[in-house]
Amino acid sequence: MQRLTRRDMVRRSVLVVAGTALAGQTAVATADAAPRGPRAADVPPAFDETYLGRHIEGWPAEGGHGGHGGHAGDGHGLVEFVVRIDNDDLHVMQNADGTWISVIDHYATHPTPRDVARAAVRDLNGASLVPLAV
Repeated sequence: MQRLTRRDMVRRSVLVVAGTALAGQTAVATADAAPRGPRAADVPPAFDETYLGRHIEGWPAEGGHGGHGGHAGDGHGLVEFVVRIDNDDLHVMQNADGTWISVIDHYATHPTPRDVARAAVRDLNGASLVPLAV
């Protein structure tokens, strides 16, 4: 059996460090290339219904949401959606993980804008929706 010299040990150590660094760079590049947030195919469908006696409706926005700055076109793949309760705008926002929140409750997340509208109706408990001041 051949005896290892100091030079062999240093050479092997350098190769291990270089290989580890190269593997780390590859993992970072792969993670950066992975898509984040919801895809365009994940745009929720429009809805129009009566829920607990209130008319709720929603649809994907084209460019703006009732004068509010939004997430559309910000490079993160988030969807902008118009939601109304009895013809009053309910400001909703999509989180980076694809869930939705509203101005009524920023802490409760919901899977779709329809679910956000229904939760807002329950939270309002018959009260009118007050327009957001811009």
